[in-house]
Amino acid sequence: MQINITGHHVELTDSLNDYVQTKFEKLERHFDNITNAQVTLSVEKTRQKAEGDVHVAGGQLFASDEQEDMYAAIDGLIDKLDRQIIKHKEKMKTHK
Repeated sequence: MQINITGHHVELTDSLNDYVQTKFEKLERHFDNITNAQVTLSVEKTRQKAEGDVHVAGGQLFASDEQEDMYAAIDGLIDKLDRQIIKHKEKMKTHK
């Protein structure tokens, strides 16, 4: 899986990149047909926002989360994408 990470008004540090990479490994454990992911991290005044766009076999998933802390926003984003991937995987099984 290829992960593209961009930042708006945020300096992308090595720790942020590593954190996003390790969190996305969790998604790969649930569904291995993820082709690529686009993650955008941004700051608007005091709100930290993380958005993710994931391309999977048979669809495209999008989620976003806003928190006071960037790491908490990434955690919320991964939780939302995880639920969507599990739901997508169940749909793929029932159609076959």
